[in-house]
Order: sequence, then C-alpha cells, then structure tokens
Amino acid sequence: MTTVPEDFLRAFHAAHPAVTARAMARGLAADGRSSYEILRDAVTGRRRVLDLGCGDGLLLELLAADPGRELAGIDLSADELALARRRPGVAAADLRVGRAQQLPFADGQFDGCVTHMALMLMDEAERVAAELARVLEPGGTLAAVIGGGPAGGEAYELFLRLARPLFDAAPAARRIPRLGDRRLRTPEGFDEIFGPAGFGPVRWESVRIDLTGPPDLVWRTVGGIYDIGPLDPAVTAGLRARFAAEAVATALPDGRVPCAMTVRVATARRLG
Repeated sequence: MTTVPEDFLRAFHAAHPAVTARAMARGLAADGRSSYEILRDAVTGRRRVLDLGCGDGLLLELLAADPGRELAGIDLSADELALARRRPGVAAADLRVGRAQQLPFADGQFDGCVTHMALMLMDEAERVAAELARVLEPGGTLAAVIGGGPAGGEAYELFLRLARPLFDAAPAARRIPRLGDRRLRTPEGFDEIFGPAGFGPVRWESVRIDLTGPPDLVWRTVGGIYDIGPLDPAVTAGLRARFAAEAVATALPDGRVPCAMTVRVATARRLG
C-alpha cells in the first residue's frame, strides 16, 4: 500500500525522469567532488552496498567502478529504474521497485547503504530506520545526503524568495503533499529516529555545493524542485521570467549565474 506523498513522487519522476541527477551531478563541493562522489567515498571498503532511492542509477554507476562489489538499488519509480538499467556497470545490480518501509532484502545482506536526496522525503521514518538496521550487518555504514537549502546570496535563494509566495497562494490542487519527516534535517532529529533502531550517533557535516552556470542551466536546476510540478504553467512561466530578469543582475563577467546549495552529509554506524 502506498501513500499520497509516494504517489506524488512516483508521478513526478515519471514526468521528469533523472531530474535529481541532472540538477546535482554537475555541482561540486570545495574539494571538487559532487555530492554523489561524496557518498561513494563514504562507503569506501564496503563490498555489499544498497542505494536507497537510487533514481536513475548515477550513484550505483560510481559505486560499480570498484570491481567485485555486490550492488542493489531500490526506488519507488519504475521509470527511474529503467534509466538505471541502461547505465554501464549497473546491469549486474539487483534493482527493485519498492518502498523503504518494507525492504525486499535479507537480514544483514549489506555492509553499506547510501541514499542521495531521498531519505528526507520518506514517510514513516522510524520504519525506514528499522528496515535499514535490519538489512545492514553490525558495523555497517549508512551514508545519506540530505538537502539543506540555499547557500545564501545566490540564485537558489533568489528563486525561493520569488517562488514561495506563489507556492503559498496556490490552490490546494496545485500544491505538493507534505514530504518526509523534518526531523531528518537535523542531527538531533536524525539520532532521535535512528538511535532506537540500533545506529550509533550520526556524524553530520554541512557541505556547500556550487551549481553556478549559464542562466538557462541554473533555471533548470532550481526550477526542477517538486513544488514547481503542480503549479499552473502560466504561473511557472511568469516565475521563470521574473527569475531571469533578476538573476541577470548577479551574473559573473562570463555570463554565468552564481548558484549554490547546502547539503548535509550524515553518516552513522549500525551497532551490534
């Protein structure tokens, strides 16, 4: 049985497959890594890795570059998984459509789990934590990238300033459902959920991801968020025009628009 938020996410990703990877893959932290590469490195040495909310398989492809790994991925969206199966190196992965609250994997099957911009969208967070504790062996690593909002003073912050009044004014039929559990966006809330399930204290790091680019590319990045999906197309077109008009004032000498977001990198160890 699925929930209203899950039905929304499934429909959104059917209409916009690979939207997360298109927005985030080009973004770089100060050390030159993407948020996907940060997660890859968080499970270095882990041989049996689950990608929770694997989407179009970009992270699985990065993980597969380390030979001999046993990889699995699960996602609500069959459309995203169809793209994942086309990626080199992912063909051998065990890819399944399913819910994080009821994982179709054996107890202790994995020694690592990664999840990119997905964990904070999931309902029934305690059930998700319990399921991850079940499928991770003692000592296994959970690593998650969680959205942290705009970095400040750049195009993503400008976009949200322009967009939030439109989201608030939209009729109910044009609004997204509540997605996920807000506790997962803080270290205290993360430990409140994952501690009782059998995980040690979370290691929490804030990382700035630079998404600077040409104006059209920056719009595709910031305009790909879930809240935009249900808006009336005329409202979206007006928002895009206002954003373009104001973003040009921030452009660098080469014409690129500064854009950045903060992500939280959360890692925790399965105790026992």
